[in-house]
Amino acid sequence: MKGPQVGVGVFIKKDGKILVGKRKGSHGAATWALPGGHLEPGESFEACCKREVLEETGLIIKNISPVVFTNDVFHDEGLHYITLFFKGGYESGEAIVAEPRHCEEWRWVSLDHIPQPIFLPLRNALEEIERRHLVL
Repeated sequence: MKGPQVGVGVFIKKDGKILVGKRKGSHGAATWALPGGHLEPGESFEACCKREVLEETGLIIKNISPVVFTNDVFHDEGLHYITLFFKGGYESGEAIVAEPRHCEEWRWVSLDHIPQPIFLPLRNALEEIERRHLVL
């Protein structure tokens, strides 16, 4: 098994909805996930969130703060991730598929209407948010 690696996911809120994308070309293909990616060596959490969101969606975010972290084991792929989840406010831009080899589409959805199937780390984060009665 490879890992653990550090992943980052960002809940971006706009008009009471969050942004989710349909993954492709990697582990979790065809599942719905938040914008995010890998924490780079020496990178701050805030810089990682801003960079990944901009690279993947073209959006600029602000007011980044931590939400939860998850321990995600992908047995079939032999991968292990620690995923750090943050929330960030929408600042500007229109959501575009900026990395089409990694994402099929982006959708703004309400938190209780995320399309299925949900990417393992996001599913684990949502369960932890509910268990701890956190507000996004």
